Amino acid sequence: MMTNGVGPTKAKDQSLQPTVARSLLTKPKKTAPEKKLRKFARLCFADDPFVSYNFEVSYITASPLGVPQQVIAVNGRFPGPNINTTTNNNVLVNVRNKLDEDLLITWAGIQQRRSSWQDGVLGTNCPIPPKWNWTYQFQVKDQIGSFFYFPSLNFQRASGGYGGFIINNRPIIPIPFATPDGDITILIGDWYTRNHTALRRTLHAGKDLGMPDGVLMNGKGPYRYNTTLVPDGIDYETIEVHPGRTYRIRVHNVGVSTSLNFRIQNHNLLLAEAEGSYTVQQNYTSLDIHVGQSYSFLVTMDQNASTDYYIVASARFVNESLWKRVTGVAILHYSNSKGKASGPLPDPPQDQYDKTFSMNQARSIRWNVSASGARPNPQGSFSGISFANPATPIRLADQYKLKGVYKLDFPNKPLTGPPRMETSIINGTYRGFMEVILQNNDTKVHSYHMNGYAFFVVGMDYGEWMENSRGTYNKWDGIARTTAQVYPGAWTAILISLDNVGVWNLRTENLDSWYLGQETYVRVVNPEANNKTELPIPDNALFCGALSKLQKPEDISLATSITGNRSKLFFSLLMMLCAVISIFH
Repeated sequence: MMTNGVGPTKAKDQSLQPTVARSLLTKPKKTAPEKKLRKFARLCFADDPFVSYNFEVSYITASPLGVPQQVIAVNGRFPGPNINTTTNNNVLVNVRNKLDEDLLITWAGIQQRRSSWQDGVLGTNCPIPPKWNWTYQFQVKDQIGSFFYFPSLNFQRASGGYGGFIINNRPIIPIPFATPDGDITILIGDWYTRNHTALRRTLHAGKDLGMPDGVLMNGKGPYRYNTTLVPDGIDYETIEVHPGRTYRIRVHNVGVSTSLNFRIQNHNLLLAEAEGSYTVQQNYTSLDIHVGQSYSFLVTMDQNASTDYYIVASARFVNESLWKRVTGVAILHYSNSKGKASGPLPDPPQDQYDKTFSMNQARSIRWNVSASGARPNPQGSFSGISFANPATPIRLADQYKLKGVYKLDFPNKPLTGPPRMETSIINGTYRGFMEVILQNNDTKVHSYHMNGYAFFVVGMDYGEWMENSRGTYNKWDGIARTTAQVYPGAWTAILISLDNVGVWNLRTENLDSWYLGQETYVRVVNPEANNKTELPIPDNALFCGALSKLQKPEDISLATSITGNRSKLFFSLLMMLCAVISIFH
């Protein structure tokens, strides 16, 4: 990876139903006797509504591929419930950690404007210890689109803990297509029958994870389209639709490391959105979705409604004969269908050895600039540096002016020689631009993600990036998104407008390489005195590492000490408090 600073410049509803309260425009006098309750009551006083959720993260036993195994559930569900909110809402998520290890939840694609404190990665947050609660509070400022959440520590995403995150547009902002008749979320991803702790041990031993055991759709295994490849008794996903209607289908690749091709038998996929950006609408018979990526398709149910159809997610750029069993298959069921899906699965692109088709497909995804809307190597290293997470989060170290926690010496160009382990991060210039060249010298596709931002994907090609490669950049309608793929032996160029103050994670989404250190952080600081470009440290901040002595049990958010029904009671009372104050304001 190379960086270059460019000077400063100017349906089927799977959602958990949130509690919603209308907020106040001004604060009344503080008269409540309980100090901590007043802190939470301050949540009522933003200009926009807020929604609240309780997440209980725990282990359950499930058999998505017919083999009982330990998975991570949210509120007893695998996958977890959708978060469903609207542009500019304030979101409150109280997370109770019932795992036997530390936990953080991160919100892939949610930009956390002015508040990296809520980002849920080790560079910004101390982890939530087992048996503790912690409450995330953030605003989905000026965003729309399809995203997802997942646990960011300890390889836990390989065992689940993920769910969709939908940000709807406000009614005053039109969408560039007719309102769909339904909204459907599909989570796809490669899957191992070994849980995340066993997979971690494999990586610690210096071994490759090997071929996954299957591909899941919404936490379920494949429909038995082939009696040889798919054993009997596996539960599969069924999506019910009505003839003639058009649905918005949001698809997220939440897997470990496998690029997947998504397609629906006999149906066109009209691409409408990619990770918060409306796209130029184009029809695809199938689309490659790489690890960590999210898309919205408009799909019209215009086929013979007397039969069902296959929904398929299959591995890309692999030996198909060896990987046939690593295919996810769900069923699209028309409401009046009388016949089962039949015939062979729809074919994937035939380009195992030549990825030009896939790259050209990626280049065809363009930003809809007229739409209204909120705008690897085996060592796992970037530029020759394998990132070592510090005991004290970087953002906390800045807040308390600790020295020696990290270094602002991330190289502009890859280093020669063997990788070294460092806590080395990038110093960003507030209100400047940063150009990042992602060069993939590995043999498999990698996808890269940056928290806190949607970056512009302006170019990709095979070979080594050169200075004159900038002449090929798309500077007009390159898509703005949060996760971009880089093909083997190729490069991808992204441009980032550094307008969001904080400390932001830049990483590969391929879990094995991320776990081994292929990440860094971009530190964006506003040097202006008394600036309002970042929110203050939250009242319920957790402390660890060199600051662990600051952690007092009573300082954990009020919800931390409340469990089970008492937690639900607290949030109900909080919502009622907001509503009552609103009535008498």
